[in-house]
Amino acid sequence: MKRWIWCAAASMLWAGGLARAQTAPEPEPINDSDGYTPPVQSAGAPSPLTVGGYVDVGFAKAQGNGTSFAPGDQSVPADYGVDTFAPAVNTRGDVASTNSGGRFVNGFLPRSAGIGGNASFLLNTLDVDLKYAPGAAPLLFFARVQFLPRFTGSGDDTRVYVEQALGRYVPFDTLELAVSLGKFDSVFGIEYNDNESNLRTGITPSLVARYTTGQSIGAKVFDRVEIAPIWSAVTLNVAATNSGNFVEALQPPDASLTGQPVFSGRLGYELSLPSVQVKLGASGLYGPRNDQPEQAAHQKAFGLDARVAFLGVYASGEYVHVDEGEGGPKTTSLGNYPISSAFSARGGYVQIAYGLPFAAGALRKLTLYGRYDRRHAWFLGFTPITVDRFTGGLRADLWESLIVKAEYLDNRELAGAPTVANNVFTSSVVYSF
Repeated sequence: MKRWIWCAAASMLWAGGLARAQTAPEPEPINDSDGYTPPVQSAGAPSPLTVGGYVDVGFAKAQGNGTSFAPGDQSVPADYGVDTFAPAVNTRGDVASTNSGGRFVNGFLPRSAGIGGNASFLLNTLDVDLKYAPGAAPLLFFARVQFLPRFTGSGDDTRVYVEQALGRYVPFDTLELAVSLGKFDSVFGIEYNDNESNLRTGITPSLVARYTTGQSIGAKVFDRVEIAPIWSAVTLNVAATNSGNFVEALQPPDASLTGQPVFSGRLGYELSLPSVQVKLGASGLYGPRNDQPEQAAHQKAFGLDARVAFLGVYASGEYVHVDEGEGGPKTTSLGNYPISSAFSARGGYVQIAYGLPFAAGALRKLTLYGRYDRRHAWFLGFTPITVDRFTGGLRADLWESLIVKAEYLDNRELAGAPTVANNVFTSSVVYSF
């Protein structure tokens, strides 16, 4: 195990140096003589089209067989008695494995990296972002496409996932009001701000991220009102979407299965003093659950969040309360299942990070971070389970576009679920372009 970790670290640092040394080729000229000719940009004016993104390469090793399923446990559905999301290996929340050993499951499953209990390199994400902002109109168009190579039961498979695709309209020059239409990030809580591995302080999402960090299709309105005399601002973010804020492995976002939208929103307060910044928020969600067809099967959630930044220390926390009513036959991005059982969850996390700036060669900053998660959840008629997790890690920012992270997850089954070896070591190298 130690030899694998040292080899992985050396390979990642070598890859970072190679990426630094490479330069992008000059683009080919475009012949517009026979077709549409875009407006001529003045000399030195920025192009309205911006292309960016990142590459996330990881190395991970999970204990046991890479799942939370305990050997010899014959309870069914198998995914109702354990936390299948616990052995996460990357920022997307993919786990080392979801292999239940042939036991029946009912679709409460995350995406899998397919490595089981083996130490393995991973291409977690190839992300390509396109942004178009025409100078003559208060519009912005944004698309984020991700390529996700994974090993599945049928061999290697690369999934192309359109994570975001939206248009945003800003109707007033003097107001921070924006209207968006398309597929966009959640508006619930704060953890969705860290969905991308080049933005997240650490690597893996929290134990409650599955309920709050998904994308969906619909309409969104954001407004921010600054109160300058008291160094404050108030924000409002509301949305009507197909599936709400659950991740796409639990509720498909690309079509409404009930014909009714899910409403969600967050009301926030910001205090920005010279030496300290504080952000507080309250979120809510209500509507039909979008993993089954019955309009009467509702889901509701509320949450509270807080962030504080002071002298290089950044603390954040979130509490989430989720309830889902029983519905009809269940459909997720992973398959079709007999029934969508009534479900409830309570949980949250607290994270503290300290960033130390550097000006030594390639090193720009070192960040040490730790997070504690706790989750209590149950399906109606089944034993409630309580789990928690201690996460610790180190992040190094190199140059302006390379990040190296290493992280350890200590997963614990506190009540209702069998104790199993499912701790994870994971690491990530993220190059932004």
